Amino acid sequence: MTFLKLIQIAIAISLIIVILLQNKGAGLGSMFGGGNNVYLAKRGLDKILFVVTIVLVVLFFAVSLAAALI
Repeated sequence: MTFLKLIQIAIAISLIIVILLQNKGAGLGSMFGGGNNVYLAKRGLDKILFVVTIVLVVLFFAVSLAAALI
């Protein structure tokens, strides 16, 4: 049970970091009010961060469900 909680905390921290790294606009500088660019397709690092976010969310849900059922 403690092992599941540690994994859940590690996934949660990773998820927070990945979400904060995602950007909208021209880069990390746009996080503070810059850029109104609209992406038509995700490319490069944006696509990787998007996929990693989905994987982490699914893992977090699975670990949370497993911890609740045990």
